[in-house]
Amino acid sequence: MLLALPLVILSAVLTAQANIAHDAQAVSRRHPRISVPRPPLESPKNLKKRKSCKAPTTSKTTPKATKATSTTHISTKKTTTTTKKKAAATPVTQIAVAGLIKVTDNSCGPSGATTKISSSAGPNGAEEWLNCGVSGSGWKPPFMTAKDIISKDLGDALKDSNSPFKACAAYVSIFEKYAAQHGLPAIMLASFAMQESSCNKDTVGGNGEQGLMQITKDKCGGAPGGNCRDPDFNVKTAAAYFANNLDDNGGNLLLTIGQYNGWDVGLTAKKATSVRYSDCLAQQNLDYLHQFLNGWMQNVDAYSAGLGTFHNLDVCPGKK
Repeated sequence: MLLALPLVILSAVLTAQANIAHDAQAVSRRHPRISVPRPPLESPKNLKKRKSCKAPTTSKTTPKATKATSTTHISTKKTTTTTKKKAAATPVTQIAVAGLIKVTDNSCGPSGATTKISSSAGPNGAEEWLNCGVSGSGWKPPFMTAKDIISKDLGDALKDSNSPFKACAAYVSIFEKYAAQHGLPAIMLASFAMQESSCNKDTVGGNGEQGLMQITKDKCGGAPGGNCRDPDFNVKTAAAYFANNLDDNGGNLLLTIGQYNGWDVGLTAKKATSVRYSDCLAQQNLDYLHQFLNGWMQNVDAYSAGLGTFHNLDVCPGKK
């Protein structure tokens, strides 16, 4: 009896250990992380998903593409660093351009125009020049007129099977009609439509902007049948609005294009992006000028080509 007792105790201990091991394996199958103990002092991993427009990680390093400044400019996709990076000058398209803009501004210097269209430059100047002052004390748009800029002819652009303006084919005669009335190139009006609505006449913006040209509701008076998205009315209204602003600005085309996207003299990157965590899509697109003048007006899809160095709208929910 005395000899058998230790054997009984040993058997019970071995059975209990086997049951514990089995239970641990079962738990690990249901909850894999439980089966891997965290080493002492290891910081918990952050598994929380980032909410829409929640502030992403911010780098303390001075942005490469800006002069000494503490302003943070850029939000990139997901949780990447929100600093403005200097884009490489690698051409994004080999499309032939019609020449280079011949404008030098007293404040902003030479245009930095290039025959190759890249994420940061093109025939109508470098983005840094078009955005002169935005990364510092405020935007000082270089003076240029409609006659100064380099652009494709809309009819010629549509002969290219890869033209982004194929989406606008149904409205070409409308663009040509109202562009001629105001002394503007037809591709300029079509470029607004591509930039604003991708030439979708039924587009309604986040603040109620209407149609191809995304005109605001206050401009909808007199729309046929109350339909502000009627293509002819929409383009006619936008063209007249733009032409009037151009006259008011003394012919300064760059200023007037910027104003179409809510820019104005003195705009800074800090101000433009100040609402990115509260009303993200209400930001001014800081790549707007480069995308417009060196993208769309050259028959290049500015979005597919990834034109720009800021990309401050890329983090916005609902961004197409």
